[in-house]
Amino acid sequence: MYLFKLMSFKLLGIRNSSFAKAKSKTYSKKNTKLLFIVRAIIFLALTAITQIGGVIYLITLAITYNLKKHTFLFRSLIFISLYIVATYIVTPKLAPYFGREKISSTEFVQAHSSFYSWTNRNYVTAELHQVLQNMGKQLSKENSGIKLVYLDANFPFIDGFPLLPHRYHNDGKKIDVSFVYKDGQQITNKKPSFSGYGIYVNPLVNEWNQINACLDTGYSQYDFTKFVTFGCINPQLQFSESVNHKLLSDLILEEDVNTIFIEPHLVTRLGLENDKLVYHGCGTVRHDDHIHIEVK
Repeated sequence: MYLFKLMSFKLLGIRNSSFAKAKSKTYSKKNTKLLFIVRAIIFLALTAITQIGGVIYLITLAITYNLKKHTFLFRSLIFISLYIVATYIVTPKLAPYFGREKISSTEFVQAHSSFYSWTNRNYVTAELHQVLQNMGKQLSKENSGIKLVYLDANFPFIDGFPLLPHRYHNDGKKIDVSFVYKDGQQITNKKPSFSGYGIYVNPLVNEWNQINACLDTGYSQYDFTKFVTFGCINPQLQFSESVNHKLLSDLILEEDVNTIFIEPHLVTRLGLENDKLVYHGCGTVRHDDHIHIEVK
């Protein structure tokens, strides 16, 4: 009887141990699957925002594969170090092989924020780069101390690679340029929103309202950029009709400029008329918070 009980206890122990191992394997598989999903999301997000960030993330994981302790901190330091080297040293040297070059920050041209630089969204073709420098010099010459301020341009590599959330910024030939504003009576380099997007120069009562026309026909994304202002930092600023008229007129005269997107009501308000001024359609987003420029 004693022997029978002893064997029963051992069999029960083996059974419980097997059940525990099976349960542990199930949890392990679930954790592995969850980890894979999380890493895939991080990879996709970094790639969508910076183009090269996803690759740097994979390299970081490979380097730290056998790391057991302080994983997050060490991986973060490795990733940041590799990303800085790739963004500010390696990528500018490789981009020309893909027909792009990094926009030079000068006394005439600058990015609205460092975001566009450290996310590699500041690459254009040589032709567009020259147009920007020409426009910057002209703008500064006519308005002392005022710079041409750009927003999203293109990623450094691969034609056709999307620069989200934009529809067309995928070949180095497109860029968004900020309007020029005045603070009181003084022309300024300040912009109304933190991102440079989403604060609109709305149609006046007597002007054609293309925005409502698009929204009323189901194009709900048309004023999407109002959600990416990241804060209105200079609400007192006003759109300068005189300076923006001259800026757009100079852009029209640039031989390499092929297309300019701007809302119809602003074309009318500024008294502009040229084949290069093209309506972009309801399928994109509204362009009364910036100017979109394309070269041939």
